[in-house]
Amino acid sequence: MLVNWLERHGRLTDAALVLLVFATTVGASGRADLGGHGVPIALVVALPLLARHRYPLATLAVTTTSTIVVFAAWEFYNPLPAGIALYTVASRCERRVSLISGGAALVALTPAVWSSAGSRNGFLLAGRLLPFVVAWLVGDSVAVRRRYVRELEEKADRLEREREIEAARAVAEEQARIARELHDVIAHNLSVMVVQAGAADDVFETHPDRAHAAIRHVKTTGQAALAELRQLLGAVRRDGAEYAPQPGLARLDELAAEVRAAGLEVTLTIDGSPRTLPTALELSAYRIVQEALTNTLKHAHANRAEIAVRYGVDTLDVEVRDDGTGNGGGSGRGLIGMRERVGVFGGSLTAGPSRGGGYSVAARFPLPAS
Repeated sequence: MLVNWLERHGRLTDAALVLLVFATTVGASGRADLGGHGVPIALVVALPLLARHRYPLATLAVTTTSTIVVFAAWEFYNPLPAGIALYTVASRCERRVSLISGGAALVALTPAVWSSAGSRNGFLLAGRLLPFVVAWLVGDSVAVRRRYVRELEEKADRLEREREIEAARAVAEEQARIARELHDVIAHNLSVMVVQAGAADDVFETHPDRAHAAIRHVKTTGQAALAELRQLLGAVRRDGAEYAPQPGLARLDELAAEVRAAGLEVTLTIDGSPRTLPTALELSAYRIVQEALTNTLKHAHANRAEIAVRYGVDTLDVEVRDDGTGNGGGSGRGLIGMRERVGVFGGSLTAGPSRGGGYSVAARFPLPAS
């Protein structure tokens, strides 16, 4: 807490340290009988500390030199200025630099202290050099703490950036999913409605009963489209409203019947034993079949289409094949959506003209282990 406060108020701390060093030096110089040299000496040893943050190594060199000179000239020993400078070096420089500079300062101070203490008075020598060792240890511990805090801050910033990137990716995926759902729902149902409306217009005068049936089917398809849109938008809003479950492979019969009503003969074959699959996978498989049939209605000029669903041991294959002569793949956006749906599950999709004529869309989904 104290260290943090001192670091936040660096200028105030430096001024306080300069005053402290100046006052103690002047006070000690009176007892050392330095005469009128006390104040100049105090200024010489104290003022360099104002530059300790910008020039820590230079400050250590100046304070160490002034300590040696003052001690050699007047035998006046004050370790405080050089000790503060050494603390600053240890707390702000790399450990290798602080060790070298601190060791150099001790080596420079030792001869003067040794000559004063006497070669046999090891305790006095150690006592005079011990403050520098303590100053370096305290500064090094502060440096370690500062590096640890900086690493934590960098890690927090990195995690925050990763979280933002992940959130943006999730939003983009959700937008793409909603776009696919809207495209599949609207494109399919509108295509059926357009075909039915065209058929009603063709037989409106000659076969009014068939025209009325087609118009009723347009109404039913429009209501189904609105229901699916409400379901999709309700999921986006998450307003707590209850809607019908998302369509799955069990509703392919309904889809085939709906397309038959639009004038396209559709057959559905299922190979293998149907089993419970992840809801998202079933929805994607259903939407691929729906999109393929929509493209057949709109672009292929086909008379019939075949839906094949094959349950394998570890794969699910879905294929839609028609006998049309046009582009059963549509304009391209639908194929992109189908590839995205399959790609989410690590599957594959092939689409193109069939060998025997017509157009084929085949998707393969890898199934999770039972």
